[in-house]
Amino acid sequence: MCGSVIAIDHVQLAMPEGGETEARRFYSDLLGIPEVPKPENLAARRGGWFERPSLKIHLGVEKHFVPARKAHPAFIVDDLFAMVSRLQAAGAHVVEDEPLAGFVRRYVCDPFGNRIELMQPVDW
Repeated sequence: MCGSVIAIDHVQLAMPEGGETEARRFYSDLLGIPEVPKPENLAARRGGWFERPSLKIHLGVEKHFVPARKAHPAFIVDDLFAMVSRLQAAGAHVVEDEPLAGFVRRYVCDPFGNRIELMQPVDW
């Protein structure tokens, strides 16, 4: 079909002012998504961009920030239990939810309360 959506370029999540250090610790250090410089024309807006070729998470500062507690990105991970251990060792609260056919999955909140789903296919 002509004019169809073909991919997601990035996911934008909100964060409060001044949370850049916490964002780096969570998204880069704990989840392993490298931080990349924001384009010069957007850098004054603060926040952070965390990207690799197949995954782009952008955090934007929202003045009257409210975390996304239901809406969330779902990340495919290569070793869910290693990631869960790393997150828990860093003090994150990881939650198991209803089973989903074909996946083992958990939920965690980023430092700002945004919900993140972590999924690993069972055949890995």
